[in-house]
Amino acid sequence: MNDEKTHFGFEQVAVDEKVKRVAGVFHSVAEKYDVMNDVMSFGVHRLWKRFTLAQTGLKTGQKALDLAGGTGDLAMRMSKMVGPSGEVVLSDINGSMLGCGRERLIDHGIAGNVRYVQANAECLPFPDDYFDCVTMAFGLRNVTDKDAALASIYRVIKPGGRLLVLEFSRPVAPGLAPVYDTYSFKLLPLMGKLIANDEDSYRYLAESIRMHPDQQTLKGMFEQAGFEKVSYHNMTGGIVALHKGYKL
Repeated sequence: MNDEKTHFGFEQVAVDEKVKRVAGVFHSVAEKYDVMNDVMSFGVHRLWKRFTLAQTGLKTGQKALDLAGGTGDLAMRMSKMVGPSGEVVLSDINGSMLGCGRERLIDHGIAGNVRYVQANAECLPFPDDYFDCVTMAFGLRNVTDKDAALASIYRVIKPGGRLLVLEFSRPVAPGLAPVYDTYSFKLLPLMGKLIANDEDSYRYLAESIRMHPDQQTLKGMFEQAGFEKVSYHNMTGGIVALHKGYKL
């Protein structure tokens, strides 16, 4: 029996329990995930993802992995960037989210160069030195062992390849933190209740953002995993940051 503890939002729970409860959250929100993203971010998440895509450096014929890829926002666009001779793997630990992503991409006529893999980021089922680029948007904070995930990602990236992690972070703009706290802990659960009929899941998501490492700490975790030339770019006053690191 695993007695090790970790956090689920602000709660301390057993590691095995966290895995089950995070799965429950995303099973619950899968069908309304895209609608809630638009509402929660006032549509700005599209700009954050557009900037991330511009940093992938992907070219025709290359291979990309979108981890915690959910409903396929990034994978859909990367499939066009790598073309028919390239490959995109859309991966998520949650079967409900992965199913939504697969249906969405098929509905958009994307099939030939995308495959779907249900996998845990901590122990990826891919060969060493395989991908030119790995992306992870708003997923790392839900991973139980982030160091293990970063090490696993490092292993599957080709020398010269890169990792891009888009994630909520710490506000740096003056006066933004208290406003953001009010939004996160008051309005976000309310929107979850009204739109997705799921107040508790969105309260967890707000708490998980607060428990995620800040910009400098995550930069250090990238470096500890072996990534070089690590940098981050704050967006929307630091509410979101894009971390980038290379395997050289």
